[in-house]
Amino acid sequence: MLLHQVIEFAAGTSPDVDALVAGDRRWTFSELERDVARMGTTLAHVVARDERIAWFSDNRPELVMALYAVPRAGALLVLGNIRHTAAEQAAMLKASSASVVIGSAEQLARLTEHADELHDVRRWYCLDGVATHDGPVTDDGAELPSGTRDISELFAREPEPPRSGLDDDTHVWLIHTSGTTGRAKGALLTHRSLVAAATNTVLARPISDDDVYLFPFPLFHVAAYNVVVHHLGRRPVVLLPRFDPDEVLTAIRDESVTTVSLAPTMLAMLLEHPERSVEDLSSLRRIGYGASAMPLDLLRRTLSELPEVGLAQGYGMTELSGNAVFLGPDEHRRAGADEPWLLSAAGRPAPLVQIRIADDRGQEVPAGDVGEVLVRGDQVCAGYWDDPGATVESHHGEWFRTGDLGRLDEAGYLYIVDRKKDIIISGGENVSSREVEDIVSEHPDVAAVAVVGLPDDTWGERVCAVVVWNGTDDPTRATDLDARARALVDWTEGRMAGFKRPRVIVSAPELPLNASGKVDKHQIRDHLRPS
Repeated sequence: MLLHQVIEFAAGTSPDVDALVAGDRRWTFSELERDVARMGTTLAHVVARDERIAWFSDNRPELVMALYAVPRAGALLVLGNIRHTAAEQAAMLKASSASVVIGSAEQLARLTEHADELHDVRRWYCLDGVATHDGPVTDDGAELPSGTRDISELFAREPEPPRSGLDDDTHVWLIHTSGTTGRAKGALLTHRSLVAAATNTVLARPISDDDVYLFPFPLFHVAAYNVVVHHLGRRPVVLLPRFDPDEVLTAIRDESVTTVSLAPTMLAMLLEHPERSVEDLSSLRRIGYGASAMPLDLLRRTLSELPEVGLAQGYGMTELSGNAVFLGPDEHRRAGADEPWLLSAAGRPAPLVQIRIADDRGQEVPAGDVGEVLVRGDQVCAGYWDDPGATVESHHGEWFRTGDLGRLDEAGYLYIVDRKKDIIISGGENVSSREVEDIVSEHPDVAAVAVVGLPDDTWGERVCAVVVWNGTDDPTRATDLDARARALVDWTEGRMAGFKRPRVIVSAPELPLNASGKVDKHQIRDHLRPS
């Protein structure tokens, strides 16, 4: 099945069922399929096969349509992170050679100063309307890139058949993910990988005939595959522009939402909301979570206050097109009772993937031993954009190397022991410690730096930079470390996305090294984390 055929199938079998709810706007599956076909038809006349179409906005219904319409046109949808700086976004556009950029007025206005550098971009489309005076501007007068068009143009054509020649291995989404080198890598997801990931999730977490799903995560993350999951089950998706506790509670109540995806941080915000009533969450039957582990006290509170709700965890990553390992409601209830160790498990593999724990040579290790987590299955991505070296390095034969260290027990549960890739996860965003180190090290006062993640009750982890300062042997400079730390934090503003900026600066006389002469981040973490 091709990705856009998910909507075609749902429209053919459940045409009058709600497919998408966004504020006061609603689409049935037949209406959504019509708009997907119109957008896909127009784009097929705008771009050639395999061209890149980049999108920058918060969650919009048009973006849900683009998830299917861009692949229908035979093009590659580049999902841009709106939390990045304009310079970071421009760099991504250059790297992907995107020829079309679609975005909100706010995002396009930010990119305007870089428009002259983006020689491959032929067309710009604005989601919020274009007022033309001497040049395209937003309704509030902000300048947009020259020649910006209104998004309504993408729905002007009557539907034509999808572009011919598409197959399961055609690239459909390009999502950038942080890596150990500090340079973001673009994971190439295909029709095959996304449909396989969605199918695996439906098998692991069956969808009921009356389910209503709420999606509060950014659609520019691989979490967007959850939209496909519920459309595959022919059930409605309630879309919010972004996560806001007030809006989530209102939407759950007003739309009788039965299932929702949340990070543990989000769940805690809902439970602690001062105006939450018993009725607000009464329709919920399942909460799926990921991005960070579930604290035991939060689990027990959830089970106590929402006894009818089943909790389900998913382990996955961008390169797996979604989740591949699941821990279900029964295991969570057991964990909340007298088996808390279960919470340290990521879960069991879904039916259509295989998991292997391997040593450095790729050889399987015995149950209980720690090694790298390898995955095999159709939901593995096709590789990395314009990076054949990284694509080869990420595989051992048919097995994808996740870069995570884990173990499998005799019962088949997977446990993630550590992140071999040294990625910090803050507020659901992946932060490459290497990228932050490279930027911080450019500051003239910094002699050496190591960046690690520290536990944070709100965001899961916060970015911490351990800094060795230049000039600490100078008495006139050695006493102003706090001021230098504050100045360094201020200096990072605008040089990297806000979620990447160090929020904690720790001054150190030197960085600890391991036996091979590399910075020992395990020792740093052990020293900084409270006992």
